[in-house]
Amino acid sequence: MPAANPQRQDHSTSSVRTATEISQDGAFKRQLNRFVTRFGDEEGELPIEAGRYRLIWSAACPWAHRSVIVRRVLGLEETISLGTVSPLRPRLTRVDWEFSLNEGGVDPVLGIRYLSEIYLHTDPDYTGRPTVPVVVDVKEGRAVNNDYFRLTNDLETVWLPFHGEQSPDLYPAHLRNEIDTLNDTIYHDVNNGVYKCGFARSQEAYEDAYGVLFARLDELEERLSTRRFLFGDFITDSDVRLYTTLVRFDAAYYTAFKTNRNLIREFRHLSGYVRDLYQTPGFGDTTDFDAIKRHYHLSITIDTDKPEVSILPKGPDLSFWDLPHDREKLSTRPDKFLRRL
Repeated sequence: MPAANPQRQDHSTSSVRTATEISQDGAFKRQLNRFVTRFGDEEGELPIEAGRYRLIWSAACPWAHRSVIVRRVLGLEETISLGTVSPLRPRLTRVDWEFSLNEGGVDPVLGIRYLSEIYLHTDPDYTGRPTVPVVVDVKEGRAVNNDYFRLTNDLETVWLPFHGEQSPDLYPAHLRNEIDTLNDTIYHDVNNGVYKCGFARSQEAYEDAYGVLFARLDELEERLSTRRFLFGDFITDSDVRLYTTLVRFDAAYYTAFKTNRNLIREFRHLSGYVRDLYQTPGFGDTTDFDAIKRHYHLSITIDTDKPEVSILPKGPDLSFWDLPHDREKLSTRPDKFLRRL
């Protein structure tokens, strides 16, 4: 059976302030997703229709980045439009995202300035943080899916009729149970693991999360010592999910979230692996280090009344990402993707 949706295991109270996602022991407990209806052809599911939906993301956000990578790799860019919020939080008394990168400061399709507007228009009683990614039904003018954990799987499967020619299979049927199991582990220990370190409000909670994070990275380092990607010769959904954390690690998490035992570039196999992915179309060309650094070092806060930090680190050296990775020797296949028959 597929792994349970991880965020449904976090018993946090939805609130507009991230600080309410801290448990009594100082541990970070991520809020639940509000809009979790799946895409599909069954009754009650969201209909698959080209041009109907708009995917909203921030280039800083790892949860949103994964869906943008999959959208690019599968050739869905003309099918699902893309809206982008600023990596810098607006100066408000609530946590929000702002369309300040657009002319006039509003999304050109949705006509909104703040992401919370579409959340509250859809559910006037919504009290959580407005999060990205969120898929908006342009026809009905409402948010329909912000379930980042399952969104890429839907793009990889039920959106198949709109995939580009020769698009890869990122979620092959014979590996789905294994992919789901690994994705669950990556989510808890790595993707959300860095946040558990950075948002911890007790020494004990921080050290517990730190230990779990690096134990898992050590295991992944060993796994990748004998295979090019997590499941062998081909990139899968699991690689997309791991990439979005690894690519942000040295530039953001290492300092901002105190995950400072090792830089990713100091791991022999993880460093080559993440460069291999970065140099793959859809990965590096959707990675914006400036947005990542600005968000995590200038804008991200655990509480809205915390003073903003005003120093933007100059490093790390980005030439690392273009260095040879030598990962080809672990694969007999020239193509990094499993192509559909």
